[in-house]
Amino acid sequence: MTTATTASPAVLHHVGERALDWLDAQRDHFRLTDHDRATNLALGERLKPIGELGINMRVLFREGLAGSRQRERGGALLDFAWRELLDGGALLADIQRSEPLSPVPMEVYAPFYECGYRNLALEEALAVPRRLRSWAALEVLPNRQMALRAAERRIGLTEGGDVRENLARTWLGQLPEPWTLQMDTAYNLTHTVFHLSNWGEAPSRIPSHVSDYLTQWLPAWIDEWAQREHWDLLGELLVVDACLPTPALDADIWERFAAAQAPSGAMPIQYGMPEGDPGDVFDLVHHPTLVAAFASAMATSRALS
Repeated sequence: MTTATTASPAVLHHVGERALDWLDAQRDHFRLTDHDRATNLALGERLKPIGELGINMRVLFREGLAGSRQRERGGALLDFAWRELLDGGALLADIQRSEPLSPVPMEVYAPFYECGYRNLALEEALAVPRRLRSWAALEVLPNRQMALRAAERRIGLTEGGDVRENLARTWLGQLPEPWTLQMDTAYNLTHTVFHLSNWGEAPSRIPSHVSDYLTQWLPAWIDEWAQREHWDLLGELLVVDACLPTPALDADIWERFAAAQAPSGAMPIQYGMPEGDPGDVFDLVHHPTLVAAFASAMATSRALS
């Protein structure tokens, strides 16, 4: 297990700055095409990255890390996503009306709502299925149930239930044997933490028994996925680390993470950068690059505080 030493805030910040450079340069690849709409890809493969982009800009502004240039660029990117990619929310409203039980428009809308963007037609459409028993009857994994309840609260659709009410049924909530962690359960674990803490906004919402479990085992998991050079999952685990009461911010791990980043600012999902058509490469690396920006914002904030 790596001995924890404090990573340089400059290294942490530089990862996020370079990731934002790449995301800004690749902004047009976030656009939905006619083919996406015709094949129903809009509900997943194209809308999800836009929602993740919104979350990243929300975290960047919330943590107060952006300088004037970075804030201006991040604000312009967020505005571009809302006005041009989502048509001011009209695209989400259309999808919600055509598929009223889909949770996707609500989840994509939540970070934009928190940043001050509103679409009243969408909000009216989102309120309709919540009057149906079918909405409450949706059968989803406990981790997804947490995500839906959290998104509802974030946009004011409901005051209700504690986002932790499903925690006991998640993989993380049951504090399983640490050596049973696999890739799918690892992503479930990281997102459980994200939903508990509202994407790192309130780490104190993580119950102490869960926080203690993570403090004990997270360093070993971080080392393992760093050795596998799986930069996407490693980035998510670094966000979880930043949500703990005493984050490690391990210098060696962060140096390796930063070194994996391409000169353009893109972050490969595993090993090195893929090659090929720019659109295909974007599809492969936009998520780890967004994760790198998220991890950078959270870790830099914790290091400076």
